[in-house]
Amino acid sequence: MNPHQNFHRQSDPTTIDAPLTHPTQRVVRFDFWLDPAFDRIVSAAPGVTLQTCAMEGADDQAWAALAQAQVLQISAAKDDLPRRWFITAELLQRCPQLLAVSSSGSGCDTIDIEACTCAGVLVMNQAGGNADAVAEMAIGLMISVMRRIPESDRYLRGGARDFSREDLMGHELRGRTIGLVGVGEAGRRVAALARAFGMQVIGTDPAFDTTQLAARGAEAVSLGELLRRADIVSLHCPRNASTLGLMDGQAFAAMKPGAVFISTARGGIHDEAALHAALASGHLAGAGLDVWDQEPPPAEHGLLKLPTVVATFHTAGVTHEARRNNATLAATQIVQLLADGQPPARLVNPAAWPQASQRIAAALDRGT
Repeated sequence: MNPHQNFHRQSDPTTIDAPLTHPTQRVVRFDFWLDPAFDRIVSAAPGVTLQTCAMEGADDQAWAALAQAQVLQISAAKDDLPRRWFITAELLQRCPQLLAVSSSGSGCDTIDIEACTCAGVLVMNQAGGNADAVAEMAIGLMISVMRRIPESDRYLRGGARDFSREDLMGHELRGRTIGLVGVGEAGRRVAALARAFGMQVIGTDPAFDTTQLAARGAEAVSLGELLRRADIVSLHCPRNASTLGLMDGQAFAAMKPGAVFISTARGGIHDEAALHAALASGHLAGAGLDVWDQEPPPAEHGLLKLPTVVATFHTAGVTHEARRNNATLAATQIVQLLADGQPPARLVNPAAWPQASQRIAAALDRGT
């Protein structure tokens, strides 16, 4: 028997739980892959019923469940979920009892946060739940690019033997300056790992002042200074209106000649065409990319043709440990919200709380 078999078992989308009667609170999720810890914790909570709906093939059943749901657990990955299930103003209108939406990860790419706030619906994420995994991947991509590990692997597997070790000579991390664009949970862990490799850490993040950034292990600098000074630029910022297209042609041109670009953040924050131009021209020495505009990227994507690019499929936060941790955080946060009606620890839209708290109190029969 495969020892990991239980890890990959999906909930049966055709299974309907026990009849939903007041005061039972209804939690709904779709049948995307989710660690079993989520179902176990939510299903065990007193007064809470969990229903799993198919993303494809049974829309009438899904809409019926959503119309009665108090909480919806949603995938954070935009390419894993059909667009009709994205949390939009239109969907919220069809879900009048919805009190909260919970993202499966730290991102909220499938959720219109402003629409939720206007409707008095809380948005919860699992920030920090996969930070260790993301930080390890970021460092792994840096090492892979700097030490040219994938190139060596391709040479050996391809049967070529007309090359020397010196033809694949790389560079060490020690003594390099790493620039972190975003020093949240993942960025802070990258800073700690980078220092262990003997790197100097600089960072920029509008959420933190100079003292706070120092406490997170980074010297505070502006984005412009970071691009000028860093040997490696690593993105750890959220995808939102202020960061979309942040790394464009001008930003790549501002980076040091021979620098390396790393992103384990989100597709769309860096301009893929501009990055390709910077790499193809030789201005940048390499890139490690875990995120893409389209995921997975098409096989003919120009960046996949460059030997200086190490490419992965948005797997930075996808480890057994991280997925279990995120599922546990999500389930626990949902259960606590439905049990005590207090603001959740990982609330994305605190502006929704005044309206949402009244709706929650009414739904939980607690008064305002």
